[in-house]
Amino acid sequence: MPAKAPRRKFGASQKDRIFFACLPDAETAARIHVLAETLKGEQGFAGTSILPEHLHVTLFHLGDWQVLPQEIVEIAKRAAAEVVAPPFEVTFPRVESFNNRTGIYPFVLTGEATPWNALRNALGAALKKNGLGGAVHLEDAFKPHVTLLRDQLRAKPLRVNPIVWTVRDFVLIHSLLGQTKHVHLGRWPLQ
Repeated sequence: MPAKAPRRKFGASQKDRIFFACLPDAETAARIHVLAETLKGEQGFAGTSILPEHLHVTLFHLGDWQVLPQEIVEIAKRAAAEVVAPPFEVTFPRVESFNNRTGIYPFVLTGEATPWNALRNALGAALKKNGLGGAVHLEDAFKPHVTLLRDQLRAKPLRVNPIVWTVRDFVLIHSLLGQTKHVHLGRWPLQ
């Protein structure tokens, strides 16, 4: 049996992460999870696959906190309620390992950024208008991805049968760091 990959460690002050994300529908999440398990075996990864209900594409990270900041949550919800953007289809045709400094590499499903522009621009503008502009880096390169697992091994980019779904809403998520727990603080439909 392969050794378990080490868990990422967070500082004592980092207990609560909040971020906006889009989640695949349940059927697509199940397909992504099966793909992750298949690739895990093929690539020789030992890391634990991300739970289907935790699979997501992060839109904006609003910070890691010692205690969940209710004021920031309320401002984020107010900004989200102002967003107007249509539903859109996304395609993820590749997997690869992202580089980082921890030695535990995210193995991710990747896709093109263009379909995400309307939603990211609208949410970014609303966050800036409501005083959370520090979370918005629209000029930065946005690489939409779904993390499948994390591992000490790295994999070269690989094409896969494309995973496609229609993004119909976005969610504000409270992640309890190190506990494998996501709490949805709000969900807003695209229209």
